[in-house]
Amino acid sequence: MTTGNLALIILAAILIQVAVVVLIGLYRRRGQYLELGERAGTKEYISTPQVTIPPVVESITSEQATTDLAWDGFKEFIVQHRVMEDGNNDICSFYLVPVDGKQLPTFRPGQFLTFKLSILDPVTHQPKTVVRCYSLSDAPRPDYYRVSIKRVSAPADRPDVQPGLSSNFFHDHVEEGSRLQVKAPSGHFHLMDDDPLPIVLIGGGIGITPMLSILNTVLESDINREVWLYYGVRNGDEVIMKEHLQTLANRHDNFHLHLCYSIPNESDAEGVDYRHSDRVGIPLLRATLKLMRYQFYVCGPKPMMESLVPGLKDWGVDSGDIYYESFGPATLIKHEKSAPEATTAEPITITFSKSGKSLPWDPSSGSLLEFAETNNIEVESGCRAGSCGCCQTAIKVGDVDYNQEPDADVASGHCLLCISTPKGDITLDA
Repeated sequence: MTTGNLALIILAAILIQVAVVVLIGLYRRRGQYLELGERAGTKEYISTPQVTIPPVVESITSEQATTDLAWDGFKEFIVQHRVMEDGNNDICSFYLVPVDGKQLPTFRPGQFLTFKLSILDPVTHQPKTVVRCYSLSDAPRPDYYRVSIKRVSAPADRPDVQPGLSSNFFHDHVEEGSRLQVKAPSGHFHLMDDDPLPIVLIGGGIGITPMLSILNTVLESDINREVWLYYGVRNGDEVIMKEHLQTLANRHDNFHLHLCYSIPNESDAEGVDYRHSDRVGIPLLRATLKLMRYQFYVCGPKPMMESLVPGLKDWGVDSGDIYYESFGPATLIKHEKSAPEATTAEPITITFSKSGKSLPWDPSSGSLLEFAETNNIEVESGCRAGSCGCCQTAIKVGDVDYNQEPDADVASGHCLLCISTPKGDITLDA
């Protein structure tokens, strides 16, 4: 045997050994891949009864994904499920899927949907278009949205007051299979994920809905943040998704649930059904939270907001760490503003050309929309947060400043009254 033949034999043997090693490695990789696939297939997601919940959309902060999938104007959705959520049957969740079957854009947890409804006017009994906004109450999902809406009845001591027009329409007329016109998610109140601070969520009554969206998103994703939820209601009949909340608290060590009943029923047991027999307030927060920096998210009725938001600031919380949204007939997102400097400028006059009124501007009104309503000037409105565009009004003379960047597209020569104030004398086509 020559030296050359021997070398070829040795080289062939080496190549065979290398091939065997590679094949063994590929086989092991395949087994690991299959095992991972089996684990993924058995992953559990917390679900609401009657509804199968797909995984949370992971790219919750992807602006590009939202831009690519979002739609202009209103899009048709169908109601896939209705689920009553509370003991009083006053709060109903509506699961909405797009009629075209396309994947839905993600959104920032805490944002809302805008609906365009055709409702019979209770006075004229004629159909009219009503635009209303309702917070999304679940984490972003690829194939459905969820809103949870409370029926607004006339006050017990004021039966002459009209009940909530849109909320009662949803409860009484929107069934499974109903079709609705919906705008893409929007809103400036949402989870701020650029700073991984621990989160304190405070929800009063139906103000829990955006908190559920934030909570579900954080706990279902890989975001490792401590979360405290303070949920205030009068009694156990008003709590929504209580079993879901308790399940989350049992499964996640980083979630701390504080249910607060201000007027418990006799059947409500403290320490079992709820944790605190009180309203959510600064003394409770100081007694239960550690001394550290948090992000605070607050949503509830006006009295709660007027107490908690200034109270947090007085406690020493930086205003930049407080995010809040009021709810009610006029859902309005307010942002911390610096106090205006004293000025000796001439008074500003607001002229409404259609109404024939010229009035001195009152800066305490906050916005031109609120100023118009205070002076009994009817202006169509919806979200009151610069998103739906309903209050868009032509400016005949003058100009405005915006309190925040509008979400809605504003036509040239127009303004959104809900988020604007006058720069000087102004004439509006209203």
